[in-house]
Amino acid sequence: MRIRWSLPLTAAVLCSVLSQAQLDKIVIPAGTPEDQALTAITNEQDNTKKVAMYEEFLTKFAGNPAAVAYGNWQISQAYQNAGDMPKALEYGDKALAKAPNNLDILVSQTNIAQQMKDGAKVLNYSVKGGEAYNSLDKQTKPEGTDDAQWAARISDARESGKNSYQFLETGAFNAIADEKDAKVRMSYIERFTPAFPKSQFEEQVTQYAMFTLGQLNDSTRLYSYGEKALAANPNSMPTMLLLANSYVEDSKPASVAKAVTYSQKVVELAKADAPDADRSRKLSAGVAHSTLGYAYMKQDKTAAAVPELKKASELLKGQDDTSYATALYRLGYAYAKLNRVAEAKAVLGDAVKIAGPLQKPSQDLLDKVNSPKPRAK
Repeated sequence: MRIRWSLPLTAAVLCSVLSQAQLDKIVIPAGTPEDQALTAITNEQDNTKKVAMYEEFLTKFAGNPAAVAYGNWQISQAYQNAGDMPKALEYGDKALAKAPNNLDILVSQTNIAQQMKDGAKVLNYSVKGGEAYNSLDKQTKPEGTDDAQWAARISDARESGKNSYQFLETGAFNAIADEKDAKVRMSYIERFTPAFPKSQFEEQVTQYAMFTLGQLNDSTRLYSYGEKALAANPNSMPTMLLLANSYVEDSKPASVAKAVTYSQKVVELAKADAPDADRSRKLSAGVAHSTLGYAYMKQDKTAAAVPELKKASELLKGQDDTSYATALYRLGYAYAKLNRVAEAKAVLGDAVKIAGPLQKPSQDLLDKVNSPKPRAK
């Protein structure tokens, strides 16, 4: 979001630094020397001269926090429009020093940080904005204000800041999604969650958190995070799938049993055979059947695993190559374990044609199935 120069500078209220049931706003009363100076700056068409005039404005009105915040913010936008993002960020930070809870400035800083592709700064400004917005309900009611008036002020403040809040929430979420380093990504998630409670991205953030904790091999936190998320949203299929996939890799029998439970619940919820089942539901059910089959094998129930893995293969074919290859590999392994050699060869023959992480393991298993067994002497 790019903010332009054409702001109503002669209005009595531009933005103000007030704290009673609202976010920081900068107020420059009409007719004051500050307002007159800003009018003169507005009338200047040369942006270079405008910046110089704002610098003079900052020096002249250095004792007025609102004027300092506004002047620095305008210089920040001038540098942004000129393509000098480091300078834009520098002056924006000076503006925030005087108006730390001003959502307009925080949105501007977030936008600059996005243009710089600086995820850490995007997250930082966005979280500050989220915390400011959600602090409205915690503000102290001034003396002499009745409850209805105070509630109305808070409601008005929340409504006026809603669009900015959503912009910052989206910016913070994108910073999480774009971060490649698992440790850094998890630190972003831990800051996002309290700053944006009941977020529109809550389920996606939960999935990122669990995936990230899996990358970090922190199974204890992964289970804890997933179970809490599931308690809040008991029918979240993505959360159940991630938990099942993690539990099935655990050596503890109780964990494998949980993998069975969650996989069965996903199959039940997805209703993949229903006429209205879409790709997402079929994919979820396919992955759940695959995990269920794998869990049965770990419980030494290989015969019971076969129909689950066959169903997984049917649902995943043409949907997701990696998930499909995983189901084929597991099915081939189950057939081989049951000494159903011809079926194992056929399934693994399909698996080795799929490029990806399961291609070599499938080939190795196929070679093993094809190798002649030594004759008994």
